[in-house]
Amino acid sequence: MSLDSYVTLGRSGLRVSPFTLGTMTFGEDFGWGSSPEVSADILAAYLDRGGNSLDTANIYTAGHSERIIGDYFAANPAKRDGVVLATKFFGNLRPGDPNGGGVGRKAIIQQLENSLRRLRTDYLDLYWLHNYDPRMPVEETMRTLDDLVTAGKIRYVGLSDLPAWRVAELAVTAKFRSWVPITALQLEYSLLERTSEGELIPAAQELGIGVLPWSPLKNGFLSGKYASSRPTTAARGNHGYFQPPTAAEYVVIDAVNEVAAELGVSGAAVALSWAQGRPGITSTIIGARTLEQFTANVAALDVTLSEEQRSRLDKVSEPTLDFPHSAHAHAGMIQFAGTTVDGVSYPAHPALTGE
Repeated sequence: MSLDSYVTLGRSGLRVSPFTLGTMTFGEDFGWGSSPEVSADILAAYLDRGGNSLDTANIYTAGHSERIIGDYFAANPAKRDGVVLATKFFGNLRPGDPNGGGVGRKAIIQQLENSLRRLRTDYLDLYWLHNYDPRMPVEETMRTLDDLVTAGKIRYVGLSDLPAWRVAELAVTAKFRSWVPITALQLEYSLLERTSEGELIPAAQELGIGVLPWSPLKNGFLSGKYASSRPTTAARGNHGYFQPPTAAEYVVIDAVNEVAAELGVSGAAVALSWAQGRPGITSTIIGARTLEQFTANVAALDVTLSEEQRSRLDKVSEPTLDFPHSAHAHAGMIQFAGTTVDGVSYPAHPALTGE
């Protein structure tokens, strides 16, 4: 597989690379990340390999990530229309202004105009709602986004980090009103975070929404740098979002390292290959602070896990899912009573002997 082995995003006509380049690391404004020069090198390397899907957000390095991308395409204007350029709204860059961020009409339009200015473009290919507001007026948000599609400012709409019931509400509301549909969903997903398998990923599959996992390496914990024999006590990520691995998580990390040793590749390549091969996943978001990290991550496209290796990783990382998942575990046995349906054979319930 390669970056130019494009995949269709959800139930749309938009095609993206199997790895999307995440740019949260573009800019050093938060005390970490890549310089503008290194960021431009990473972006150029991604595009040169055939990659076409870029992910940023207005709040990434306080808008600097968007400006770095905008500067790159201003210097290389012929490349702009060949990429799927996406950013996100929700984050407030206007301290003291309650309408500076969020999901209301005033906030969305203001955030979009500022993002377009920083990105130095007159349209976005994909515009993401970045987070969850429990007071979100879904009709106001979706009508505004539909208006922006009609105006030619954005092409497609995605959701990030929302509960599954809200994703369903937005998708059904848009469909009922004949507004722009929800095309894609971002969520945290990795061998160390699989709880989205309970509700979010099945909802996306049922609704025809493409899924883009973020932090597939759990912010580096699955990169191969760590193991139970060389643990870390430091939190990782912005504001210490990723806490140090637990003993149970080190079991998963060690299993990734074992498979990596068997294949002669990095732990990162194994973890990324696993994520991209999971049911419902369209394009996995990869990030890098250096060109070397980018190259190591893209190498995952050349990794093929055997069924035994994939099964081993699935088992060691199996999540405990929220109710009602456990209540559904025996639904087939109860419903089909020892018959075969759609190619799947179900045992009979041992307590049921017939009338």
